[in-house]
Amino acid sequence: MQRHLRDSRLRILWLKTELLHPVDKGGKIRTYNMLKELKRDHHVTYLTLDDGSASAEDRKNASEYCHELVCIPHTRREKFTPGFYVELLLNLISRQPYAIKKYESPAMRREILEREQNSSFDLLVCDFLAPAANVPSSLNMAAVLFQHNVEAMIWKRHYEVQSNPIKKGYLYGQWRKMRRFERDMCRQFDCIIGVSAEDREQMKKEYGAEAVVDVPTGVDTEFFRPSGKIEASPYDLVFTGSMDWLPNDDAIRYFMREIMPLIKKRTPAVTLTVVGRNPTPALVDLSKEDPSLIITGRVDDVRPYIERASAYIVPLRIGGGTRLKIFEAMAMEKAVVSTTVGAEGLPLTNGVELLLADEPPAFADAVVRVLIDNAYAFKLGQRAAATVRKNNGWRQVTERFISICTNTKSHPQITQKSVQSVDYA
Repeated sequence: MQRHLRDSRLRILWLKTELLHPVDKGGKIRTYNMLKELKRDHHVTYLTLDDGSASAEDRKNASEYCHELVCIPHTRREKFTPGFYVELLLNLISRQPYAIKKYESPAMRREILEREQNSSFDLLVCDFLAPAANVPSSLNMAAVLFQHNVEAMIWKRHYEVQSNPIKKGYLYGQWRKMRRFERDMCRQFDCIIGVSAEDREQMKKEYGAEAVVDVPTGVDTEFFRPSGKIEASPYDLVFTGSMDWLPNDDAIRYFMREIMPLIKKRTPAVTLTVVGRNPTPALVDLSKEDPSLIITGRVDDVRPYIERASAYIVPLRIGGGTRLKIFEAMAMEKAVVSTTVGAEGLPLTNGVELLLADEPPAFADAVVRVLIDNAYAFKLGQRAAATVRKNNGWRQVTERFISICTNTKSHPQITQKSVQSVDYA
């Protein structure tokens, strides 16, 4: 029995571009919760790029999700600085898209090779697409690419909704570069793990990847529960998410421009509270001009803001993967109104666990309905909470992930690695 337990314990080299604390955005939340579960039964070495912004406490807290932390110093330009725009311009002649190029690190590549040679790892997991730029194509251990999104789809949607012709042209180039890079990486790894059946099928169809599976999105169903101590404000809407992620910024601008005026005609007292780190200066300025938009910036705990709201909105037009924020709101028993893109990849039914609407009038109608019909909103929230508590705890999600990793270690897809790969370094 002891031998069986020892043999089933995986030694995993986990690649990332950042430390996980503070755990304040969707990708970090998913990785953090899965690694905490995974660490119980398996050994995790967490190899990450480090831009120097992490505190000593952040490094100490890494022990919550890994046994060994390895940080590779890596400098990136701050957004909207002169150097940032110079890098965007220079990227016009690069084969890599900018979102990948900025994470390129010869030091990380060397560390991976040294770890492979000197350590007995069973498996490498590349968390998100960006670290894949540093994975040697000659790698001999089994390797998994954990795709939280189909990245090229995000850039395609950025391109499609952009009206400025210069920006539109640039985004078109980024989309095409990302599609090429993502396709090549999906063919290089032994197994690709997506976060929805839709993403899985898209990667199979568009990239010709053979070994593609999916794991569902999870939520901490014990942490995200109403406290019962905060009374909901009757006309308060809430949105949570990292506001330095362009799709979220676009969503709020779109909502305030196209949808909020329609809601105000029927419920003039309505407000929207946007909770999330690093809002753009333009969005902050908009909140100063329009008192119905409240921008909090980063907060330590999103739950009081969700509990205080009468409805949770997800007006995304751009995105990929799945939105953890929806499951968090559902676990908090809130009525959720989302676009189809916002709820993409989640096994939910319109009118049962949430309301879906894509055009501004329909979205406004759905929001007004849950604001004025409290009984309907309550039932919607209760059904939503029951669904996620039954099906989407992190333990169940991680068990499926580990099963996939174990199978990949035992039966690597030789056909995947035999495909000629492109060296992007």
